[in-house]
Amino acid sequence: MSSSILLTEHRNHAIVTLNRPSKFNCLPGALMDELAGIISNLSKNDGLLALIITGAGGVFSTGADLSEIAALDPATAFEFSRKGQTILASFNEAAPVTIAAIDGHCLGGGLDMATSCDLRFATPRATFQHPGAKRGIITGWGGTQRLPRLIGIDAARGMLVAGDRIDAEEALRIGLVNKISEDALDYALQFVQRVTAKFTREQLIAIKEEVQCYAN
Repeated sequence: MSSSILLTEHRNHAIVTLNRPSKFNCLPGALMDELAGIISNLSKNDGLLALIITGAGGVFSTGADLSEIAALDPATAFEFSRKGQTILASFNEAAPVTIAAIDGHCLGGGLDMATSCDLRFATPRATFQHPGAKRGIITGWGGTQRLPRLIGIDAARGMLVAGDRIDAEEALRIGLVNKISEDALDYALQFVQRVTAKFTREQLIAIKEEVQCYAN
């Protein structure tokens, strides 16, 4: 397996670590394909109760590779967007509980990735932004739908249209993250231990379905 995406599997949970810190853990197309394969394989594990997505080197992810985006035409841009949307949606098919453990920059498609998870735990150093607005582009991986549902239309408009960057405290205040912890991954692991000690996979799936029905 590529060292750019690390998979650590445990008894009832898995950790997927984006491991390109020198590139701010951005994901070119080849790595998106690899990520899709990893998530697909995890979804076949009936014993998996939780999936944690995190980033190495003090960065969560800055999303897509901008050099690849610059080369897209309308047809390939549509294909690129749908592919990213499908991969991020598959996170929730892999496990009943999905968590983004965020340190450092969580930008663009990286923010789309985080909002595709059920929960987001962040360090005090985490920052959040959709910078595409400053470049005349808009995120294509589902962030325009997920972000308003999480933080409301007005706050989402500020991030999506103005390209505002916010810190962890502001993200907590508006509901973008669920908890701030000095070590977000460690907190996520503790949370998983608490949850999996109380609920079976079937119970967690039922809870998730009820929450999604209410959200819709």
